[in-house]
Amino acid sequence: MRSDLTRAGLAGRTAALRAAVPVIGVTGPRGRGWPMWLFAAAAILLQGALPRRLTAPAGGAPVPADAFDGLDGLVIGGGDDVSADLYHAEAMPEARYDPERDRLELEALERLWDGPVPILGICRGSQMMNVFRGGTLHQDAWGYHDAGRALRTPLPVRRVHARNGSGLSQILRRERLRVNSLHKQSIRRPGDGLRVCAEDQHGMTQAVERPGEPLRIGVQWHPEFLFWRPSQFRLWRRLAQEARALSRARAGLLPARPEVSDPPVATNLTEIAASDA
Repeated sequence: MRSDLTRAGLAGRTAALRAAVPVIGVTGPRGRGWPMWLFAAAAILLQGALPRRLTAPAGGAPVPADAFDGLDGLVIGGGDDVSADLYHAEAMPEARYDPERDRLELEALERLWDGPVPILGICRGSQMMNVFRGGTLHQDAWGYHDAGRALRTPLPVRRVHARNGSGLSQILRRERLRVNSLHKQSIRRPGDGLRVCAEDQHGMTQAVERPGEPLRIGVQWHPEFLFWRPSQFRLWRRLAQEARALSRARAGLLPARPEVSDPPVATNLTEIAASDA
């Protein structure tokens, strides 16, 4: 009898532990954007969480009521331009829009913004977060800032400064960064409750945040392509830590022990990663 109770107790705890593995949703374009998805999924898996791809329903169908059920974290991913009409601007002929995805992400933010789920915006995702909060965008960021020819590379060659005392600088543990650059739009006026927390040398906004917890940070670069760099690894770790805490709370488990170790960077990347500034 006692052994049966013991087995039942162990089985129940095992089920609870499995249920406490955090699930992090990642939005993306339907049928496209596979490199961004695969790298984001890898970054999430490295943190001991499970990625879930989120795409808009086909044919303009409404977003299902259960589309975001079970999510412990959310990444609004990169991709096409945010539709200009969402921030009362005129559409640019050369822009590429995805209205169905806009609806999906606005619905996700509407349902999750005021709750406990941590949210990270990447490139387009940071812009969508800003527009959701009533902010505006520069459709031609490089031209507006007189920054010369648009820099487009997945490599960390762009210099960015995270503001002292910002939540972002505290998470990354540094203020001077080298990041990649794959965007043409940028944030113009921060939305309600958001503040600029990183800029480049031209004054172009590179990140916004809502102070405090849960995580509400949008970065203009693509950290999924840089997850091997310590600063960007810490950003993914913070997202997963908050998602894990939420998942464990929902499963009725005690908080996990704090994760304080830095990423195990591969030897051949050590010298590159060490120069994060």
